Amino acid sequence: MSRTMTTVALPRPIPPHRSSSGIVTLSAPIALEAINAQQVSSAAPAPIPNKHIPVCPTGPAPAREPNTPPPSPGRETERHNERRRSSLLYPPDKFERLESGSLCLYKIRPADVAAAVDYLSRQPLPDPALVFPWFHGLHPSNHIQQTFFASRSKTVRQIPNCLRGITLVKADGDLSTARLKGALAPNEFMQSGSDGEFVEVDPREGFSVRNFQIQAAKTAVTSDIIVYGEDAGLVRKWAWEIASAQAKWRKKHESIPKYNTFICVSPFREFENKHSEIVTVNSEGLLTGAVVDFFHQERLEMYSMTKATEISRNVWMGPTPEPSSEEEQSYDILIECSDLGRLNPGALQAIAEGTNEEVKQPFLDFPSSGSILPPTWSHAEADGILDTCKWLWHLSHGTLPLKSDPDVDGDSNMSDASSVTEVEMRPSRRILIHCADGYTESTMLGIAYFSYSTGRPVHEAWMDLHTKMKRNFFAYPTDVSLLTTIAHRLLHESPICSEKSLLEITNLVRNEPKWLASLDGSFPSRILDYMYLGNLGHANNPDLLKAMGINQILSVGETAMWRDGELESWGADNVLAVEKVQDNGIDPLTKEFEKCLEFIERGRRNGTATLVHCRVGVSRSATICIAEVMRSLNLSFPRAYCFVRARRLNVIIQPHLRFVYELLKWEEMLQLRRQWAENVHDAGRGIRRELEWGEIAREIASMNRPYAR
Repeated sequence: MSRTMTTVALPRPIPPHRSSSGIVTLSAPIALEAINAQQVSSAAPAPIPNKHIPVCPTGPAPAREPNTPPPSPGRETERHNERRRSSLLYPPDKFERLESGSLCLYKIRPADVAAAVDYLSRQPLPDPALVFPWFHGLHPSNHIQQTFFASRSKTVRQIPNCLRGITLVKADGDLSTARLKGALAPNEFMQSGSDGEFVEVDPREGFSVRNFQIQAAKTAVTSDIIVYGEDAGLVRKWAWEIASAQAKWRKKHESIPKYNTFICVSPFREFENKHSEIVTVNSEGLLTGAVVDFFHQERLEMYSMTKATEISRNVWMGPTPEPSSEEEQSYDILIECSDLGRLNPGALQAIAEGTNEEVKQPFLDFPSSGSILPPTWSHAEADGILDTCKWLWHLSHGTLPLKSDPDVDGDSNMSDASSVTEVEMRPSRRILIHCADGYTESTMLGIAYFSYSTGRPVHEAWMDLHTKMKRNFFAYPTDVSLLTTIAHRLLHESPICSEKSLLEITNLVRNEPKWLASLDGSFPSRILDYMYLGNLGHANNPDLLKAMGINQILSVGETAMWRDGELESWGADNVLAVEKVQDNGIDPLTKEFEKCLEFIERGRRNGTATLVHCRVGVSRSATICIAEVMRSLNLSFPRAYCFVRARRLNVIIQPHLRFVYELLKWEEMLQLRRQWAENVHDAGRGIRRELEWGEIAREIASMNRPYAR
């Protein structure tokens, strides 16, 4: 009977194939896919088939006495509330003023736009306690959301008066071309046909602490707004409507600061020529690379993580290379694993037995991981996998099996590679096993061939492919069941095991480690060599962790349940538990960063890796991992977020709104610490964000949309 193991991967419909390897450093502009005005990001790649957004439990509501009123803001909170963010746009006295009745606009030049955007990026963000839970979205009709946050101060639930951002608006709404940093289309925050009204973006029903999709609009109503475009009439039309909306909003919320509307009708080429640092997409519709783009940053990280590596002699695994690229040309045979692939070992045999002139660079296919389903697979499918491995071996080693004598039925017996004498043939071939992202669809063939070509049993091949060959991957339950079923044949027919007896091979297959029996999911995700991100199931399998070189566990809000004696054998000093932090959008995590990162650093100094986990492994623990990546690699939040997101493999990391905001504050602290450590006391340096809050949240929402159920 085969052993069945499960993973946390959920199958999803497979999107049309798109190569993921055409990601290069943006030293030159690159083309964007066309988008319409309602889309909030550009150049969205095809979603990775297996990724999914898990449900993150919020945990119990914060404890409080039913008759105790919420705490009133202390003096420190009041002092912060009075300290509003400064801006080069306020007061707007130096700008030319245009009036229409009670409304007014201000003219602004590209140089002043660029200066104001840069100045804003250097201003500290308000304390999280001042802007949450308002950022979560507190619609007065949404009683679920309102009740959940009832323990917070009523003054905090009002619009924070400490906010003053800058929102750039492209009048024609076409963000696929001539797009400035963080620019919105008017219909993202303005009601259509309302003669000047902001949209009501707070959800009217349901509960969520991950309302990333509403943040750009919420930021717009607490910002000075700059409308730009080539059509002066259209720019003025939208500007007057926005000024009207601001006046109505201020009348409705009298305590908020006064925000103003500006117009910039200068040619866009002036931004391109003189202020390219704030140009995201140029006038030709090409990404400039001057402004970090989440989609392309994730693909860069994905390609860096899964770039092709040689797993066995002349056999490589990696992402699909760009057609006709130098990388593609470096291989003699390319085998793409896909949902539409089929078993066709005969094609490999024909190449091996043919002449060099017959086939120059064949492009073959193979079934995707998870597509050969138990218990319906046939002996023919098992034979096809084994024969594929056999011919991959011969092609990569430059050998050719001698044909054996026909049996009584006239068929040649070619199933037992270990009994076939080989002769030298023409030079060996370089073979690439590939799929769109470099791991999702090629796992089954990769593990099968690694086991066959190295003589390792499946469980050992699985572990070594990750730990020794440094390939990041996971297996579907069907793959594990299939591979463990044919594990005996993989070794019996492997040329490496040709001198092993049947009993020796049987013992290899049967000698399974303890971690395999209790494995209930995929491996934890390697974020850094010394830090893994995983879930509670991974934490509950200490034998698996030790096999992976993980000897420390950092539990964030959740505690592993081990058997008696396991903690003692593990060592209590190697376990750190962060308690009373729920994924509820209320509990802060910043105050735990120092303790957690020092624990991770302790493991690195001791030459071991640390598992960072919560319940699901996507929010609380992901936040800690992002914080460490920001610290250790000196990355901004957007880049660290994409770094961790790419390496979480089969699930989408989901730090909620407050955690993301806290990470932006952490970035400020890291920048100031580095300057102090470098003995840099230039007051002009200070902090600098790559992107602002509204744009970051908007990009995250757009990236997650393809995976939302």
